Amino acid sequence: MKNGKAFIYSGAVLLWFLLATVLTTCNKEDLPPSGITDKMLKIRVRFDPDQARLDSFGNPSVVPAANATQTPSFNTMSAHFIELVGDEFTPYQQGAFLYKGEEVSANNTNTYGFTTAIDFDKALVTAEEEVFLEIPLSAIDTGIYHHIRVSVAYQNYEVLYNLNNVPVINSLPQQSGTIASFVGYNTYINSLQVDELEVAVNAPKLQGFWGFETKLSEPYSSYNQIVTGQAPADATTVVNPFANAPIPRGSCVVAGSFDIPLKVSWEEQEDVYMTLSFSTNGSFEWIDTNGNDEWDIDASNSSQSEKVVDMGLRGLRALWE
Repeated sequence: MKNGKAFIYSGAVLLWFLLATVLTTCNKEDLPPSGITDKMLKIRVRFDPDQARLDSFGNPSVVPAANATQTPSFNTMSAHFIELVGDEFTPYQQGAFLYKGEEVSANNTNTYGFTTAIDFDKALVTAEEEVFLEIPLSAIDTGIYHHIRVSVAYQNYEVLYNLNNVPVINSLPQQSGTIASFVGYNTYINSLQVDELEVAVNAPKLQGFWGFETKLSEPYSSYNQIVTGQAPADATTVVNPFANAPIPRGSCVVAGSFDIPLKVSWEEQEDVYMTLSFSTNGSFEWIDTNGNDEWDIDASNSSQSEKVVDMGLRGLRALWE
């Protein structure tokens, strides 16, 4: 009997020891390494009409003599991919991954080899200065980041135009309208609501697809409608100052730099707010056939309307605080 009690006691001690070991092990796994905080990186966007207007190589841009531009008033935008980059030699998608939106299969004909498309129904669409993405700093590789890449997928903004050759009326100058501009590599769009009106698309669309909703002045507002168009292939400006890290053709991955390099240490004591400041300076560009520096749309013959050629954002600065 004595031996039996001893056996039971010894077994209880062993069981307690094993249980304590398991619990201790689990607790250690649940706890972050010493010094790591739970602070967040919070990302927002800014649309800057006064920021430098750059070309595809990051140099000051010159508008072609036959074209004209205007600086739109931005409403919202969507980013499909964001990565931090340590140096200018880091290849695309080899930096510190922050975000990638959802995609679907797509079989639209293209010369780029795209077999997927951005799922616009699930895209993150954000307004200016609105925090649209929060990431634990402990989920980002420690290091010093000098640059950033952002795949811009969608833009929504206001523009001015002249509506000419309107039956009976003749012309309506200096009208306003809203453009929904798709500059991502390929985007599957079901239904597109530009502003107040909506149009069915139900197809994948390559970079440069746009929908334009007129916002005619009274008493003509009841005639408002959406028209759609497609900018020429490879015509969208994609700013990438880093020649050693090329961006895939047909995509809109804008590369830029931090004003002050971002250091991630996992020991941050406060949340970090990052602002992605995009240049909207002359970002809407068309072929100005009559040289009046205004976008002219022909209401009676669409082939006579001035063609949109470029809707790319014109630069990226990254700031943090």
